[in-house]
Amino acid sequence: MSDFDPGNRLIVALDVENRGQADALAARLGGAAGWLKIGLELFIAGGPDLVREYAGAGRRIMLDLKLHDIPATVERAVARSAALGVELMTIHAGGGRAMIEAAAGAARRAGATRPRLLAVTVLTSLDERDLEDIGARGPLDELVVRRARLAAEAGADGVVASPREAALVRAAAPPGFLIVTPGVRPAGAATGDQKRVMTASEARAAGADLVVVGRPIRAAGDPAAAARAMAAELS
Repeated sequence: MSDFDPGNRLIVALDVENRGQADALAARLGGAAGWLKIGLELFIAGGPDLVREYAGAGRRIMLDLKLHDIPATVERAVARSAALGVELMTIHAGGGRAMIEAAAGAARRAGATRPRLLAVTVLTSLDERDLEDIGARGPLDELVVRRARLAAEAGADGVVASPREAALVRAAAPPGFLIVTPGVRPAGAATGDQKRVMTASEARAAGADLVVVGRPIRAAGDPAAAARAMAAELS
């Protein structure tokens, strides 16, 4: 992991409906953000070809599908994703040790250009009450740290965790372990469906290597200016 250079630490989420909207937003951003995140909605709309073409054009891509299935299925899906040229991709830590190990093995076998594998700990839309509803053993921050330790032991390169747990994960994780944080908002901005949020500078100070931002940049009158301001906070 020591050879991984995050560069510009801002990942902009292309959470849009179709390829045309994604192309338009990417064009408006220019080089203001170091990374683009392709999640479930856009992946279903645009398919693997969109991912392959963006990566082939020199865009640094985080493929955020949160894979969660039996180990053999996730192993093969990681191998197919690696072939698209993505640099970061997500699985779900809730899939367990064997699944994470299988995914990590597939990522390593992709060679020098392999994607870094991130295990999603607990979604930023969940809080303590939600954990109780689904029968997960909390407290929430302890669950995040337990899953981060599991991910590290099983060979993942890092985790996705809210900025509110970033410092705890950083203290518990091995050197070089990546922490990517969604749930980042400008001071005073609406939180939407995110329940555990911080500003970009707060997330970075807490130990985040990269942050994912969607709506505050997509909805800005000048997305590139909004992205540059947030990237500056992270630098």
